[in-house]
Amino acid sequence: MMTIRRIGWVLGAAFLAGLLAVAPEAFAQDKVGTTGAQFLKIGVSPRAEAIGGAFTAIADDASAVFYNPAGLVQIENRQVMLSYIQYPADITHSFAALTVPLRFGGVLGLGYYGLDAGDMLRTDYKYPDGDGARPGEGTTFGAKGYAVSVSYGRFLTDRFSVGGTFKLVDELLETERATGWAADIGTIYNTGFRNFKITMMISNFGPDMRHIAEDFPLPINFRFGGAVDILDAPKHHAVLAVEGSHPSDNRERYSAGLEYVFNNFASFRIGDRFEYDLGGISVGGGLTFKLAERYKARIDYAYQDFQALDKIQRFSLTVDF
Repeated sequence: MMTIRRIGWVLGAAFLAGLLAVAPEAFAQDKVGTTGAQFLKIGVSPRAEAIGGAFTAIADDASAVFYNPAGLVQIENRQVMLSYIQYPADITHSFAALTVPLRFGGVLGLGYYGLDAGDMLRTDYKYPDGDGARPGEGTTFGAKGYAVSVSYGRFLTDRFSVGGTFKLVDELLETERATGWAADIGTIYNTGFRNFKITMMISNFGPDMRHIAEDFPLPINFRFGGAVDILDAPKHHAVLAVEGSHPSDNRERYSAGLEYVFNNFASFRIGDRFEYDLGGISVGGGLTFKLAERYKARIDYAYQDFQALDKIQRFSLTVDF
């Protein structure tokens, strides 16, 4: 009779085999700029983005609904996270998540994603500066993207967890809209050595969406990575994380980062990205406050050098209750 551990290994092997089966078809070609719903690729957590986005193997807070739902099992209490990103050209991105441990096992996560491109001048070949009487004047239009998600993660064995996310996606361009759905599936395996974790995940896997009369695919991404504790002392903790990804609309990418935490209070983070079109070194930090016996809050900030597009600043608030 098979033990629970063996069952977990069988399910895990089957899942990884499924990923390998779909990966060649999904990533057979380098199709730069051919997918829609690009806001689904935007990192939502300052903590994660400060370490270069190499967060799939860590994913131990509410942002796991985005980075890896298998990491939800590491959240012991109910948790809510709110984040905000200010991009150049008055583009903003907001994110909210709620996680709830369930009595029958596993952790449930709910997520919201919103991108607002702001007001843009309507232009054409005749009026490249706007269709008004003077440059910079005229009518405007807007573009927005929204998504809501439901996630669930649970342990299959004491070291292996799996999670999934289902998302409803909506993109708006003036009065025209495109709607669809996408799914994420992720795994985390803890080797037991210095909390060394290995992870694999496929995100935004789903059918094409349609805008007016044209179909476009979703930005599928296959990620793999690892994280290991390089320092684990009573008042000092540091983790090194690395990650590789193969998006369906670009070449392979890599990232790495380091997070240091002092006395479970102050955090410092640094990371870098390789083979990305934009984005280099990122830094950030966070402060954790105990509000009551069962309540605590964490404030995180990240700064990212976006090269030709100046800089990106991210803020978030996370509360355990």
